[in-house]
Amino acid sequence: MNIYQKLNEIHKQVGYIKKGQRGKQYQYVGSSDVLAVVRSHMNEQGVLLLPSIKNAKVSDFYTKTETLQLFTEIEMTMTWVNTDNPDEKIELDWYAQGMDLAGEKGVGKALTYAEKYFLLKFFNIATDDMDPDAFQDKVESSKPQEKINNEQVVLKVAKGRNKTEADVYKALKITDITKLTKKQAEALIEKTNKWVEQL
Repeated sequence: MNIYQKLNEIHKQVGYIKKGQRGKQYQYVGSSDVLAVVRSHMNEQGVLLLPSIKNAKVSDFYTKTETLQLFTEIEMTMTWVNTDNPDEKIELDWYAQGMDLAGEKGVGKALTYAEKYFLLKFFNIATDDMDPDAFQDKVESSKPQEKINNEQVVLKVAKGRNKTEADVYKALKITDITKLTKKQAEALIEKTNKWVEQL
């Protein structure tokens, strides 16, 4: 595979990472959480990520409490390399920041954030408190459910296939047709229409 195909395979595998770290007021995805998920797929596909700093700037300022703060900014190049064909590379510009009181950790913080957010954004990884799909299902299930009465369609299909309505309900995993959600109803209609076409 070429490097784009390899990166696409990783993209398919890492759609979501749950926030596993807890701060004073919030939960967040730590760098180790991201690396633990992405690195194994990188190794499997044979790609390396090589970060390099193009430019760095450190600014100092004092807070209202007269505390010295050092603000580090770095401009980087993030390079993907295909280990099966090292001449095949993708270079991308990236930017990161790091804040520190003493100064010796600013660059390290910026590099850590750079790597974490580059991987999250490059692979479009969701980090919501809940898996986005599960969250959407929860939202849908909490809404007032639209009901539908599709008994005539089911009856028609059942007769055409020499089955009872109960057989159709069982095949579609329906316990009460009068309490279908809109999503279930649409799936039912789609499936029964296909069956009708086959009659």
